[in-house]
Amino acid sequence: MREYSPDLTPQWKRARAVPEVAADPGLVVEVAGTDFCGAVVACEAGTVTLEDRFGKRRVFPLEPRGFLLEGAVVTLTRPARGPAAPARTASGSVAVPGARARVARAGRIYVEGRHDAELVERVWGDDLRIEGVVVEYLEGIDDLPAVVADFAPAADARLGVLVDHLVPGSKESRIAASVTSPHVLIVGHPYVDVWQAVKPSALGIAAWPVIPPGQDWKTGICRALGWPENTGAAWQHILSRVTSYKDLEPTLLGAVEHLIDHVTS
Repeated sequence: MREYSPDLTPQWKRARAVPEVAADPGLVVEVAGTDFCGAVVACEAGTVTLEDRFGKRRVFPLEPRGFLLEGAVVTLTRPARGPAAPARTASGSVAVPGARARVARAGRIYVEGRHDAELVERVWGDDLRIEGVVVEYLEGIDDLPAVVADFAPAADARLGVLVDHLVPGSKESRIAASVTSPHVLIVGHPYVDVWQAVKPSALGIAAWPVIPPGQDWKTGICRALGWPENTGAAWQHILSRVTSYKDLEPTLLGAVEHLIDHVTS
């Protein structure tokens, strides 16, 4: 018979079944067949980067049986990805994929104007549909007591009202104080208009301009910022820069969240 020479394949290559170990950051391994030993600092498709005790880094292929862990042959694999973070709505709530809008509740949220309603819809629209809360705008709150009386709020039909420029001593604060129903919650923000509830950083400006009394505030804003004096177009530009709650001032965020809780509790 013809004789063959002994198998000279190294032992670490002849091993048939070896454990698979995830190449988690910090794992210390030795590269089989070499004297390089280091900790995992990165692992990408097909390669792993190791760093030795002197800070030297080298990239090695993720070959089967290519590494030694505490002297034992192993096959390194890419670490499993963690669970994906849950999707979020623009308001920061956990999104509910495929959820249908709930039948509208008897309760309502009233806001002063169309711009307020559009901003609330942009950030909280998904949440409001799931909760079945309808938002309507009033074109001002001068007749708020009569509006509330006509709505006839009750324990199962609560009413929430968002008011602009709700600060002590203002006309708005006096009107709000005249509404005393326990089923009505009136909250607001300190800004002259809901435009200011959008953070200046979202628009790429340092701050909202201060408009002197005696002139139309929105027109004055357009002039001060060098925008065309078209307040409708200006608002659409502002609204387009709002992508989530992070683009709004905390005072408005807290007010709207409070109203939603009130109407849905």
